[in-house]
Amino acid sequence: MSTHAASAPVQLSGSLVDPAKGFVAEHGGSATAVLQPIGRLGVRVTLVGSDGILGDQVVPDLDTAKNLIATIDGLTEADEWNRELTSIVTPRQGHWAKMAGWVARQTRFPKARNES
Repeated sequence: MSTHAASAPVQLSGSLVDPAKGFVAEHGGSATAVLQPIGRLGVRVTLVGSDGILGDQVVPDLDTAKNLIATIDGLTEADEWNRELTSIVTPRQGHWAKMAGWVARQTRFPKARNES
């Protein structure tokens, strides 16, 4: 008799699946996901659309992240950030400001390369 119970598959909510499906559909029908553990918060799933646009979601754990990738057609997992993947990344307009927070409102810093 086994002492280990079989773990049930992770149940994904629509609030995780729908945005990721929408991202893939909006950005060329395919995307690559890079999984990045962020401690107690869970795992950040960074999505890179086939058009290079970035998106991300935070999920509770690695099993959920892997299940999310397996659930969505056109979504594949990258082992890590590599030259091929980073070379296609094109942040959408305003992304730098979102990531920079208060620094983006400063006048001393130069604008991002893709902003006018």
